[in-house]
Formats: sequence, structure tokens, C-alpha cells
Amino acid sequence: MGWNQFLKNLVMMIALMVPLVVIQHAKCEEGDNINFHVSSRISVHPGGFVQRSGTNFILNNKHFYFNGFDAYWLMYMASDPSTRSKVTDILQQASTHGLTVARTVAFNDGGNSRALQPSPGSYDENAFKGLDFVISEARKYRVRLILSFVNNWKDFGGKNQYVQWAKQHGQKVNSEDDFYSNPLVKQYYKNHVKAVMTRKNTITGVVYKDDPTIFAWELMNEPRSIENNNAQKIFQSWVTEMAAYVKSIDSIHMLEIGLEGFYGETTPEKKHFNPGSLFFGTDFISNNRLPQIDYATMNLYADRWLPSSTEADQAAFVDKWVEVHFEDAKNVIGKPIVFNEFGLNSRTPGYSVQKRDSYIRKLYNAIYNTSRNGGAAAGGLIWQLFAEGMDGFRDEFLKIWFEKRQYFEPKILIVIGDENYQPKALKYALAKEVIEYEKFLKNGKAATICFGNCFEKWKLDWECKFDRLLLIGTLMGALKHGMWIRKELSVTSTHLKLFQVQSDV
Repeated sequence: MGWNQFLKNLVMMIALMVPLVVIQHAKCEEGDNINFHVSSRISVHPGGFVQRSGTNFILNNKHFYFNGFDAYWLMYMASDPSTRSKVTDILQQASTHGLTVARTVAFNDGGNSRALQPSPGSYDENAFKGLDFVISEARKYRVRLILSFVNNWKDFGGKNQYVQWAKQHGQKVNSEDDFYSNPLVKQYYKNHVKAVMTRKNTITGVVYKDDPTIFAWELMNEPRSIENNNAQKIFQSWVTEMAAYVKSIDSIHMLEIGLEGFYGETTPEKKHFNPGSLFFGTDFISNNRLPQIDYATMNLYADRWLPSSTEADQAAFVDKWVEVHFEDAKNVIGKPIVFNEFGLNSRTPGYSVQKRDSYIRKLYNAIYNTSRNGGAAAGGLIWQLFAEGMDGFRDEFLKIWFEKRQYFEPKILIVIGDENYQPKALKYALAKEVIEYEKFLKNGKAATICFGNCFEKWKLDWECKFDRLLLIGTLMGALKHGMWIRKELSVTSTHLKLFQVQSDV
């Protein structure tokens, strides 16, 4: 199939949200609810580690692009058997919808509930078994994980907790930013990194550093430091030291820093792209050019970073922020770039679901168009997803969670093709109706993407009860033909006894 024809078909698929189907033994009666038995073969988690080659991710000698999500709560919920099912729910639903990478934490420090590391080097086995379960379930549902070692913020302990531990042991520390320079604090951090990476999973029996389920390690979630003349130098030194340490234990997995994307002193001509005058001691260019760092990351919260700006100014900032980072990742850093987080604050005046959906559409278009044209953009992670019944965990940003009868609250469906078509099929779709059922299915040669809207259409127009629905291809011919039959031949549900079409691929 040629590139142009593929794009036309992809656009049609996304616009119409319908698959090619073979329907066998369709018995239709007025008023019946629609039920589906889907015949499918889902293979196990593909083997091999995702690696970097230039500005691309590579898996089994093929380019790897991904759609993913953030879910900081996975280990926390998995550490208690009574809430562990939430992890299974979200990973199963994410996999069903074609989400292939999740970013989560491998930290919970200090006296927090369900803490992983209550004190330096001391670990709660139940919490660690929770992380074991997360990795095991991710492997089962073919979702790869980005694991972050520590938080910049005080939530779940963070760098502040490490500094407090050092202070309790007689260290003269005055600021959270001593995290980056105090020898004892740095040793605490290294000890934690080693404990996580060399952990043997009690469920799978695989040591973390040997598990291809892990997509990459992250040094810190959103690292920042006080803006002074030495901050950038100190942080660069810390990244250099810790990246080398991680690679000394595990030279196979990829490593990223966790940066938000602020430009620093090595590129003063680009600091005007930052939100206001912010850069927080980090440097998007120099930090990511270190040889031990495998790919660059960026976040985007325009309404939070520029709260006093107009919507027009924020929109202009978003355009420039995305454009310059994608360009620099390819032309200056020479590595892939991933959107680690993006969202829209629901508490911002004038917020609406429509604005949020438009915002997401804009960002996924940017990722898709860049990757399609050979750029460095390789994936995006929505902030964030929750399982059913987790309303208490929701924050003010992109409130997306899965429920049994309403899969995405903003009804966002993120779609990617199978390995053969991933470079071409990185795309999103917006569902416009409540989704009763949908399935992401691979047949080995092409991706079959079933949208709930399609099934809703059949239910509304045909009121059928299907005994079997076999998904076999990528084009829309069957459904279009079926609708033509209904329109031109005036076939109604009471007249329809058997409707069978074959694939034209």
C-alpha cells in the first residue's frame, strides 16, 4: 500500500471510526441489545528491549512510536491487595485502547502511607511487592513502563525527604537543593537506585534491570533547583554522575532525566522560549546532550506556567514551545523526544471539555506530523489516567479515567497501529458517543481498530444482536457496503437474517 493511499485510509478510519468487519450469523430482532463475541489472537508481550538509534526508538529492528499515559499511583494501589485490582483494570483497559507505555513512580519515601522506603536503605516489602505486581501486570498486558527514582516535589517524600534524612544524621544542609551536592544525600540516592534496579521480581522472577517490560529509567520527576549562578553547573554535575551510575548497573535500558524542557545558560538566545523567565537551574540542551542520556523529555502546562496570560498568548507559547523543542531534539541534541506530561487545568477560568479536547488534538497532531516527516518526536504521555472508583485521587489536570461503561471521561481514544505500521499510524481519535465496547486487535500484518461509535451505529441503525463479530482488516469497505444495503435496498432489522462480507485487503 502506498504512503498516500495509507494516509487516505487512515484519515477515513479516524473520521468514520469504523473497522472492516465480517459478520456471521447475525440474528436481528427489534429491541435486542447488542452483544459481541470477538474472535482474536493477542500475542504475549513482544520480546526485546526498546533501544535508541539516532532520533528513533527501535524495537526488534523496527521504529517504535508510542501513545501512553501517566499514572503515579500504580505502586501505591498495588501495595494493598484490597486495591490491587485498580492496577489490573487500568493496564488492561489501556492495552485494549492501544496505549503501550506508562510512566509511574518507583519511590515513596519517608513516613507516607504505604511508603516504599520509610528510612534510608530500609524498604517495606509489601510496597516493593506492589511494584513487582505493577511490572508483572504491565508485562501481561503488553504495556512498557518508565520508572522514576525520586520526586522533585514533596509528594511521596521527594528530594526534601532525602535532605531531611541527611540533616538527621548530622549533615549541614540548608536547602532542598543540597540534594544535588551533599555527598551523603547522593549516596542515599544511589543506594535507592541500586535497590530498585537489582530487585528480583517476586512474581516473574526477573530482575528489574533485565526486564524488557521497563521502557526506561528516569532520574527524577521534574527536577528543579534554585536559580543562581551555580545551580546549572551543580545540576549538570549531578546528572552526569547519576547517569553514569545508572548505566554502570544497567547498560541496556534507556535513561532519561525527567526534565520539563526549560532552556538554560548554554543557549541564552533560547531562554525567551521559556514561560516567563523560568528555567529552574536546568538546561534542556546541555543536560540532554550527555552521552548517558538516551532521549529528551518535555512537559507542557501553559495555563499553569503562564496564569496571567491571555488564551491567545498561551496558545502562541504552546506553538513555539513545541516547535523549538522538536527541532532542537532532532538538530541539536540528536535524540528522540517524548512528551512526558501535558494537560489543561480544569480550574482555569473559561475551561471546558471542548477546549481540553482541542488542546489535546493540537498536541497529538504535532507529535504525529513531526514523526511522520522524520522528526524526533516519538511519543506522548497524557497526564493522567485513573481506574474506576478513584475520584479521590483526581487532580485539576486532564481528568481521564476508565470506567466500565464510560471508558474515557473526555472520550479520547488514542490509537496506534501494529509494529509494521507504527511509524505511519501514530494518531489519535475523539469518540463522540458513550462507548459500549471497543477492541484494539492485531492480526500480524495490519492493525484492526474498532471504535465504539461503529458499534453504536450498528445498534442504532440495525438493532441487532450479533452472535459473532470477527475483525479482520483495516479498511471501511464492509461497513460502507452494509450501510449501502440498508439505504438502497431498505433492509431493516426485521428483514436482515444474514449479512456476510469479505475483506478486500
